[in-house]
Amino acid sequence: GMPDPNSERVAAVFADAWALYGDAIDVLELGKLRLAAEGAWGAVKRATDALILARTGREPTGTGQTSSRLRTLSSQNPDVAELRDGFREAIRDLHSKCFYLGICDPPELVGPVIRATADYIRDAAALAES
Repeated sequence: GMPDPNSERVAAVFADAWALYGDAIDVLELGKLRLAAEGAWGAVKRATDALILARTGREPTGTGQTSSRLRTLSSQNPDVAELRDGFREAIRDLHSKCFYLGICDPPELVGPVIRATADYIRDAAALAES
């Protein structure tokens, strides 16, 4: 069929998610948990934006838009619903608790959560292609 004009943009947004993830890992290795958590959250948001763009043709702007569009997609697509749980956990654990409140406890668990962002990006990419 015709090439999807959005597909290049989708790829670019996923690349952005991977770049943010890479930065988060670099910062994590310096022991800066709060900054790493925020970088990982940014990667989750961008990967989710890319999925939403792939599925709807529209790229979200703010977090509220990403959340509401993901909720809509989840209600229509059971395969996306599982990803939504990861999105909500990232907002809660990485963005709200660790970054804003500085509650990054226990530190030995936060590192693996940040590293698991790679799985989230891969899952979002698989869903974007399906």
